[in-house]
Amino acid sequence: MTVIAPTPLLPEVAAFLSKEHGLLIDGRSVPASDGGTFPVHNPATGELLAHVAAGTASDVDDAVAAARAALPVWNAMAPAARADLLWRLGDELERRADEFGQLETLDNGKPTGEAGGLDVPLCAQLFKYYAGWVTKIEGDTMAPSSGMAMHVYTRREPVGVVGAIIPWNFPLLMCGYKLGPALAAGCTMVLKPAEQTPLSALRLVELMHEIGFPAGVVNVVTGDGPGAGAPLSAHMDVDKITFTGENATGQKILEASKGNMKRLSLELGGKSPSLVFADADLDAAVEGTFGAVYFNQGQCCIAGARVFVQRDVYDRFVEGLAGKVASIRLGNGLAEGTTMGPVVSAEQRDRVNSLIASGVAQGAVPVVGGGTVQAPELADGYYVQPTLFTDVTTDMEIMRKEIFGPVGMVGVFDTEEEAVALANDTQFGLASGVWTTDVKRAHRVAAQIHAGVVWINTYGMFDVAIPYGGFKASGYGKELGREALEPYLQTKTVWVDLG
Repeated sequence: MTVIAPTPLLPEVAAFLSKEHGLLIDGRSVPASDGGTFPVHNPATGELLAHVAAGTASDVDDAVAAARAALPVWNAMAPAARADLLWRLGDELERRADEFGQLETLDNGKPTGEAGGLDVPLCAQLFKYYAGWVTKIEGDTMAPSSGMAMHVYTRREPVGVVGAIIPWNFPLLMCGYKLGPALAAGCTMVLKPAEQTPLSALRLVELMHEIGFPAGVVNVVTGDGPGAGAPLSAHMDVDKITFTGENATGQKILEASKGNMKRLSLELGGKSPSLVFADADLDAAVEGTFGAVYFNQGQCCIAGARVFVQRDVYDRFVEGLAGKVASIRLGNGLAEGTTMGPVVSAEQRDRVNSLIASGVAQGAVPVVGGGTVQAPELADGYYVQPTLFTDVTTDMEIMRKEIFGPVGMVGVFDTEEEAVALANDTQFGLASGVWTTDVKRAHRVAAQIHAGVVWINTYGMFDVAIPYGGFKASGYGKELGREALEPYLQTKTVWVDLG
């Protein structure tokens, strides 16, 4: 295997990595209250990238107090001025796509073509989209049905201080998902990035300070779940928590939030089905399913990795998909030609490899992969062998658990009714894919699948204006679009006696 040297670091990225990384509270970088730090490693090489402050409950208190103090300041700004700041942030992200893309690759492992070419532009679009909403949040005037001589109107007001806990699979993009609608609604925020990938969040909020966001509007407390995430979730002066991550953590947040009945938005796990019918455009279905399973090293909550194919085209489909999986080029995300980077951490690598081993042990057939990465040039990184299983049954561990790695499973079905039953045979309900040229079937099946998103003859399409979110154990609340503003707003009704 030819090893391609990674692209040299941009000067601005190297400068950022070399500095001290404190918590960002009230517009300042400060150490953790107890002086603690934690290491952040490059998943491609295992090398140390930086030490970052490990926030504590005391630090969360300070960050929440700063966000509370900034709330009237942020809302006293003219809506047009707040909109301008969000738009300028989008502009700056677009201008710095190479910088943020490279930083995201170092932190997360994904290829720079995905980080700088997809994640950063979409994050920039999010801020620009929500900039447009700032001046359009308004209440209603209404007449009492009884005919009382009353003037009645509603105001749409921010819920207040928001705690945002984001995952490691799309670190920068998830900042945009949370910050865009929250800031547009007039809220302030304490942001807790995943401890594996805190760097892009820190750089983003630094940039916000540079372009003029008031101190305390967005604060960053880095650290792990017990040290920083748990006290943020339970904090009595936080009005809302928005969380994206795994179900077990979501359940802990649900429990912790009870103290002050804070609002919750939970975007949790998935085990999404992809249904391929015999009348589908098979080449398109293979290409789309490949992306549905293996994009972002398979570290996607929407990953359509439970693939079910109608028997008549099963063999052809498996042959085509296996060819695509076998062509994946594992490597450093900074190296030209890499099509799949490492997973985010050694812990995640070991977890995915354990699930792959369980598939083999339970009788699934790995037509591609199925083992561990043996290439010596990849030995220091957190790489997982892209794997495709056939001969799967619905009771296998790989068919029930969210894997969050480059692993796909292909099963077979005969009838439409069977396909729908297989699709719905999961506790999750985040997303799904349907491949068919029969328009009646497409709509019929979409109506029967219990998932928040159904993609027909495509997969993984997102737009900043289109809502996204799950059903069942995949959580509640929507991201993106006008609907994502709602959880950050509350309605006040005002009665005025005209008699």
